[in-house]
Amino acid sequence: MHIDPELIDELNLLRRFSMGGPVAMNVHDNPDPAVISAAARMFTKGLITAADGGQLTDNGRAAIEHMDRLFNLLDPPLEPV
Repeated sequence: MHIDPELIDELNLLRRFSMGGPVAMNVHDNPDPAVISAAARMFTKGLITAADGGQLTDNGRAAIEHMDRLFNLLDPPLEPV
């Protein structure tokens, strides 16, 4: 699987939801065209409830759970103090 910049934009937007961000999001509050495009693609994929943000769907929450697990696996373990 190739990780292109568009997928990275989508992951970054998902990460905003997973980091204790807002329950609902309106991407038009962010003028970055990459964020607005990422939200539209995520809506098409069924991860959020509106093309301009909205809330996470059940699939969106599942995607965050998987993403968090992946990031935890890839993060280096903490060194003992």
